[in-house]
This record gives sequence, C-alpha cells and structure tokens, in this order.
Amino acid sequence: MGRQQVLGFAGLGSMGSAMAGRLVAAGYEVIAYDPDERALDAFKAAGGRAAGSAAEVGAVATIAFLSLPTPSVVKDVATGVRGLLSGAPVTEVIVDLSTSGPATAKEVAEALAARGVAFVDSPVSGGRAGALAGRLAMMVAGARPAVGRVQPILEHLGKVFNVGQAPGDAQTMKLLNNLLSVVALAASSEVLAVGVKAGLDPQVMLDVINASSGRNSATVDKIPRFVLPRTFDFGFATALSVKDIKLCLDEAAALGVPMLVGAAAQTMLGIAHASFGPQSDLTCIARVAEQWAGVEIGAGSAAQAVE
Repeated sequence: MGRQQVLGFAGLGSMGSAMAGRLVAAGYEVIAYDPDERALDAFKAAGGRAAGSAAEVGAVATIAFLSLPTPSVVKDVATGVRGLLSGAPVTEVIVDLSTSGPATAKEVAEALAARGVAFVDSPVSGGRAGALAGRLAMMVAGARPAVGRVQPILEHLGKVFNVGQAPGDAQTMKLLNNLLSVVALAASSEVLAVGVKAGLDPQVMLDVINASSGRNSATVDKIPRFVLPRTFDFGFATALSVKDIKLCLDEAAALGVPMLVGAAAQTMLGIAHASFGPQSDLTCIARVAEQWAGVEIGAGSAAQAVE
C-alpha cells in the first residue's frame, strides 16, 4: 500500500502538529482532527486534510495516530462513542504516540482487539524540536504484524526502538525516561543555584559539568538553551510533566518499588506547577531553585542576588 494509503491523526497540539506535518512532508496523505480550529487551519496550510471529528478520521484512515494530552482523552478517542471507531470506520491499526501509561495501553488494546483493530503503543521523546527535525526516540510495543505495518511510517519521525510486544511496554519505558529527565533537571537546577549563590559563573559551571561526570540532558540542553537566556520555552507544559511523573510513580508503587528520588523531583515539579501555572514550561523547575537560593541564574556572568 505504501504511501497511497490515507493516514489519520487525532491531536494537533505542540507535538502532534509537528509529527503530522512531518508525515505530510514525507508524501503521505494525512487527515487530522483537533477541536482547535486554529490548529486545523495551520495543518491545512501545511498540506494536510482537516476532518470535522475523530469519527471522520476513522472513516477514511486505515492507520490512525493519536497524540493526546491525557489517558482519559486517549481512551475516548480510541474507543469512545464519538471516537475513531464510532462512525463507519476503516481503521485497522491505531498507534498511540501519547504518554498515557501502561494501564491505559492495556485497556485500549483489549477494547480494540475485541473490534478487530490492532493497537501499537508508541510514546515519543525529544520534544517539539525533535519532532520537527524527525529526531524523536520512538518507543514501540505491539504485535509484530502491526508494528511491521507502522514502523516504516514511524521512521519518518525518528529512531524506532522495539521494546516489547505487550501493550504498555513502551509506555513503561517512556515514563521511566521522563522521570529520569525531570530528576536531572531538578538536581541540576539546585546545583546551579548553589553555585551562583557561592559566586560561580553558571556558564563556567556548565562547561565543567559537561566535561565531567555530572553531564546530563539538563546541563547539555535545557539549562543552557532555555534557563540561562531566561526564555523558559523548552516546549513541554508543567501540567503534562506532572501527569507523566504521577503515572510513573503510580506504576512503580503498583510494582512495589519505592522511588525516593523520583518522589523528591515530583515535589519540586509540583511547586513549579503551583507557582507558575499549569501551562508554564517544564524548565520553570529552575525558577523554584532560584527562589529558594535567592538568586537568578543568568547567562554570561555570576548572577546577582534577587531581592
């Protein structure tokens, strides 16, 4: 079938719009739905096809992708009364690119199987910049025939990692990765704030850390690009990170594994969420550390104390 088939997309938020746009640019015919008319207009301007509902997507697309904010929305769109399969669907495979957790993946997979529809669990990592550039990490789990159908499509979005065949395997991997990313950002923010309080230059600190054993994704990317220049626009909302970390810690608790460091990072993230709002950027975690230290981490020189 190749690129003659119609692909569907539900969800044109920050990540979804970038991924759907990549598929259009790769030559696929893509029909998408989002309740935000502005998102649909932008998608049409990029060469995509707009649908008036999720059901309309399901009635046209043989393979449909989800990029949605919460587990409940994923369930509604995949299996609900106004979802992809609610009209006269032709959809044969649904791929969840969202971070919705292993429990949701298992529930959705079971409901879809009862209707003869295959499910592929494929959360992504790399942020909007990675999505636009086709450099995402694509964690994939599902039955081999379904994964085989969608993998050539997913490769337009990034590097595919097959992590298992059971629904939820990829979700578990994604949640663990996200928790580790938040822990790195929280710890690195504290370190930078203490160093600045002591009179060290934050850029020099990052240079040393990134040439040493403390190097991590926050010191290499998030802090130099979005904290030092004070833009705080990495592109991932604090509210979504709060959701992801809760899903991870809930899964760990269900498995009987304590995550003490993860819980501390969750607390710091929760303070950022409460202080700066649900739509604030994930990198606002650094602002929490700044407030506690009474300094501002700025580019180019040691920061001045904050009144």
